[in-house]
Amino acid sequence: MRMYDIILKKRNGSELSKEEIEYFVQNYTNGNIPDYQASALLMAIFFQKMSKRETADLTMAMAGSGDILDLSKINGIKVDKHSTGGVGDTTTLVLGPMVAALGIPVAKMSGRGLGHTGGTIDKLEAFKGLSVEMSEQKFIENVNKIKLVVGGQTGNLAPADKKLYALRDVTATVDNISLIASSIMSKKIASGADAIVLDVKVGEGAFMKTKEDAHKLAQEMVDIGHHVGRQVIAIISDMDQPLGLAIGNALEVKEAIDTLKGNGPKDLLELCLALGSQMVILAGKAVSDNEARNMLMDTIESGKALNKLKEFVIAQGSETSCIDDTDKLPKSEFMIPVESKEDGYVNKIHAESIGIIAMELGAGRATKEDIIDLSVGIVLNKKRGDKVKKGDILAYIHANDINKAEKAKKDILNNYVISDKYEDIIPLIYDIVK
Repeated sequence: MRMYDIILKKRNGSELSKEEIEYFVQNYTNGNIPDYQASALLMAIFFQKMSKRETADLTMAMAGSGDILDLSKINGIKVDKHSTGGVGDTTTLVLGPMVAALGIPVAKMSGRGLGHTGGTIDKLEAFKGLSVEMSEQKFIENVNKIKLVVGGQTGNLAPADKKLYALRDVTATVDNISLIASSIMSKKIASGADAIVLDVKVGEGAFMKTKEDAHKLAQEMVDIGHHVGRQVIAIISDMDQPLGLAIGNALEVKEAIDTLKGNGPKDLLELCLALGSQMVILAGKAVSDNEARNMLMDTIESGKALNKLKEFVIAQGSETSCIDDTDKLPKSEFMIPVESKEDGYVNKIHAESIGIIAMELGAGRATKEDIIDLSVGIVLNKKRGDKVKKGDILAYIHANDINKAEKAKKDILNNYVISDKYEDIIPLIYDIVK
């Protein structure tokens, strides 16, 4: 088998066989195929596209390029959740305890963030001493004991994806549905879950900017799951404004804790109920959306979800005083209000720009080497559709550098669109793809 022939076959629009795809993935991962040939194949795929069968084969080849977690020793149906990313997305910290409180095992592998704010693992560092590094045996023990664990992704989880994504990033071949879907699903399948709920974001603050593109991606990932014998459901949700109110690591942890105490933002709670209900149904604990939602709400109202968060934090090496008193979470030196310059209604908040402003304050990483400041970020006080008067506070900036805070203040004002009336009503949930 020659790489030249594989490139030529795809360039001419033919389907690659499973063996050809596996040959490419295995040999590129092992360093036997040069970047220029891999780039040529990726560009051929970009233009000629892949069939659903090819996409599923690519996904499984990438998943099989490294470690595949064996979670068979965990009792019950293991359900995972994955978000395609956005601004202020802290659903894992709310969903995990809620679902685990119902006796459903949540065994999650997470990574660090590159962009607006940290990933789930970065956020968890707000709990002093909490560790995500553990043996496979300890990982399984924790899930069987308390039903919830978050571990750091191993360096050998779908290494083909890591290598291919780096190449796609510099060869203008990122934006292809098959390549995006196989990248996401290869890591989820390698993580060992039986069932997966996907939160596919759409809007200005998301990778997919239009509902049509988000639906294509959601359908592609659900089809991959079905093709390889996994239960997969995708929810398409709004990211045309930040989710919840907080953007920043410790600020988002506080918001998650507040939500588990019954005091969180409505949109964050609603999305968690929508995602969580599908997780409960896939786990076989409920037969209808209403039944699942009621079960999840009970975990908040009874305090079971908050107690589950405490169990999780203790099991992974931290303590719970900052859950009882969130003022003990990392705090910034300055908290500066941003006041509206006009009357009207908030018609739009430029989500991606708000995320970048938070990153510039130190809440995220522009490069992998950047160090995150857990305490900084932005807390919104007004969201889309809210009525404001001149002088009303739109947001609060949490900062440790006054010069960065002053710049953020101007930038936030530039990214709030205030108009005479609010017309463009955007739903939180667009669709569910099964």
